[in-house]
Amino acid sequence: MRLSRRSVVAGMAGGAALGGCGLLDEPPMPGTLGGADFTRGHRLREGRFPVFSDERSAQILIVGGGIAGLSAAWALAEAGISDFRLLELEDSTGGNARSGRNAVSAYPLGAHYLPLPNAEAVAVIRLLERLRLITGWQGGKPVYDPYALVSDPDERMLHLGKWQEGLVPSTGLSASDSHDLAAFFAAMRNFRDHVGKDGKPAFALPMALSSHDPELLALDRLSFAQWLDAQGWRSPILRTHVRYCCRDDYGTEPHQVSAWAGIHYFASRRGLAANTDPDTVLTWPEGNGHLAHALARRVRGQIAPGQIVHAVKAEGGVMVDSYDVATKRTIRWHGSAAILATPRFVTARLLPPCSAEHFAYAPWLTAAVTLDRLPAGPGAQLAWDNVSWTSDSLGYVVNTHQSLSSVPGPTVLTWYLPLSEPAPADARRIMLKRSLAEWQAIIEADILQTNPDLKGAIRRIDPWRWGHAMIRPEPGFFFSGAREAAARPQPPIFFAHSDLSGLSLFEEANYRGTLAAEGAMTHLGIDHSSLLAPL
Repeated sequence: MRLSRRSVVAGMAGGAALGGCGLLDEPPMPGTLGGADFTRGHRLREGRFPVFSDERSAQILIVGGGIAGLSAAWALAEAGISDFRLLELEDSTGGNARSGRNAVSAYPLGAHYLPLPNAEAVAVIRLLERLRLITGWQGGKPVYDPYALVSDPDERMLHLGKWQEGLVPSTGLSASDSHDLAAFFAAMRNFRDHVGKDGKPAFALPMALSSHDPELLALDRLSFAQWLDAQGWRSPILRTHVRYCCRDDYGTEPHQVSAWAGIHYFASRRGLAANTDPDTVLTWPEGNGHLAHALARRVRGQIAPGQIVHAVKAEGGVMVDSYDVATKRTIRWHGSAAILATPRFVTARLLPPCSAEHFAYAPWLTAAVTLDRLPAGPGAQLAWDNVSWTSDSLGYVVNTHQSLSSVPGPTVLTWYLPLSEPAPADARRIMLKRSLAEWQAIIEADILQTNPDLKGAIRRIDPWRWGHAMIRPEPGFFFSGAREAAARPQPPIFFAHSDLSGLSLFEEANYRGTLAAEGAMTHLGIDHSSLLAPL
């Protein structure tokens, strides 16, 4: 029989072997073991690329095709510029917003929703207008395409053997639990509405627009767990919810998350909408792959995939060397400016003496789980996002939830597990060492513990490994100077990635990409209207 979830996940820190446990006695589960192409990444680390045998040119070169790089390309296209190339390591763009598809449904491989943007996220709002996801305005608020708004019910949680609506337990609470929860959420509302001494919102999106009031910046010197301790809030219900939220957005435990980042998670969202609640999210079967595909379609003629960029130099403009995986040749690109939309640990290899010190990244495992019927369970009905209070995973989203079909049928879940307890390097080694069958056993056991009704209904499991899924917003990272220095342009080279914000969010990647593109255009004397200008 298969291992229990608890016994398998408990072996994560030590990388426990699964052999001899009966796992190999069962017929293999259909599926493939995928992920970000670590072999190409390791090739960059090892070096030894051939000397260039081809030379090409473009006015602006973008390195990296995640949301930041795609947003930079979009900004250039909006300005009427076509003389640019986006060089991407993988065979497809999108970064951790990539998606997949099978015969049943499209599904996200990582990021799966976009909260309604704040008023200050003007580039995102302009993008959503261009994509017709904002269909008009009423009373100064955007009207959203109803088909993109998450369908009800949107969230449920398995607690004390029964599904309930929402992600905070509503039953079995002690008086101290109720007190701490009420006090915590009141404090988060106060932070959300607070304006710093400089007149800026305490917590904004993009984060660069947040207040620099010293009292607020001081929160970065504490961990979120330490800040909660200082408030005297020790309810295990509150602490478990906070842990879920930190792992959900940051892939990191609360004692390793800056208090500034932890509060930002709860206090930064002030979405505007004329036709829905401000805390509604936008989602699609493929998650944020919908947005990544839309960005890429606009500039598909300028994208060069399968390029391992291994050197960048500023020499009378810029010179970029990339190894073309298909032809096994190095191409030397010449340009007038470059945008490095790469995570900092990659930038440090491409452009010495750039440093990745203080930048740490969280590894994740996700999986597409194909079922021949929808999950069920006692209590609240099936939701888009489904979480178990006792699981180390973050549960699953139902990718057919947005379907208009009234006839239940097969579905695809996307299951999420941040590998947050081991040190990141150890977690990455374990992640790569484990076989397809071992990961499938972990995922199947977790799903069946949450939904025993699915026994016999799982048709295939396709795990996906993210070695460096997102930046870890550790204490001291935001305002110690390292992040700000890394974001500072070095014309003709500009930098764009969500890790320069310390938050792996679509809004941050979009902001950094747009900012870098507009910096490059200004440097080159290209006239353009700013997508970051107030609406």
